[in-house]
Amino acid sequence: MLAFLARRLIQALIVMFVISIISFSIQDNLGDPLRELVGQAVSEAEREALREEMGLNDPFLVQYGRFLVKAVQGDLGTSYFFKEPALDVILGKMPATLELVFGASLIIILLSIPAGVYCAIKPNSWLTRGILGFSLLGISVPVFLTAIFCIYLFSIELGWLPSYGRGDVVPVFGGWESGYLTRDGLLHLILPCISLASIMLPLFIRLIRSEMVEALHTEYVKFATAKGLKKARIYFLHALKNTMLPVITVGGVQIGTMVAYTILTEAVFQWPGMGFLFLEAVNRVDTPLIVAYLIVVGAIFVIVNTLVDLIYGLINPTVKLTRSSQ
Repeated sequence: MLAFLARRLIQALIVMFVISIISFSIQDNLGDPLRELVGQAVSEAEREALREEMGLNDPFLVQYGRFLVKAVQGDLGTSYFFKEPALDVILGKMPATLELVFGASLIIILLSIPAGVYCAIKPNSWLTRGILGFSLLGISVPVFLTAIFCIYLFSIELGWLPSYGRGDVVPVFGGWESGYLTRDGLLHLILPCISLASIMLPLFIRLIRSEMVEALHTEYVKFATAKGLKKARIYFLHALKNTMLPVITVGGVQIGTMVAYTILTEAVFQWPGMGFLFLEAVNRVDTPLIVAYLIVVGAIFVIVNTLVDLIYGLINPTVKLTRSSQ
């Protein structure tokens, strides 16, 4: 286990190094940050002096080396717009984004497992055809169209749910606030979470169904059936347990993907999270904030995938975390 963790740590550092290079290198293609900082009233000479003071005229390797030294100390730069450390600004918006990801993940888990299992054990029922048809539709429709449809139906036509904003929040710990503890906050969470879940829910339904179909034809399931075990025990203990490894593999990657997809969801619902902050940073050419966001999202991917590898051993003890082939 220690050898596995050491290898994973080295791999994570290499991946984060590559992400930092890519994130830092794209800032020159985003526009001139001085345009947003000083406007049009400043003379060209003053602009050039400010560029020199900020180190924007230095070669790329010099700028990146300066950034890397500060980054390893937890300093990802200072936001041009907020005049605060970029990492602090992002961490301040992170609870709102994680709320959406948590709510969407909960919807996916609660719906995809029973739906996928049912489709596997009742392949010819009308409900199975309906679920698979819905999942095909869900894969085809972009998340922003799902979000707009939800707003039109549940907010405009029916008036059941709010269409934008985060609602009331209360402090939880460390200055983080959550809307899960207030009625208004929960109402504001429903539509964004449903929209975000619509990206991955069809994928997981079809994945669980295909893995369950394969598991139901294995010898150990046939043996359990011959022993007279209850069908629910066979389906949800023996068969489902052995379908979880590929599901967790895909799930670990998709959680990171959902964090990235919150950009579209937050833009439609005006949700004050990291994704909406990123769009505003792009519009303002706030390059330190853009670079910090990309690095934070990359770190989330790395952390989640490392945790998924650790969970492998808990779900399936035959997986050797310390194999030389990994």
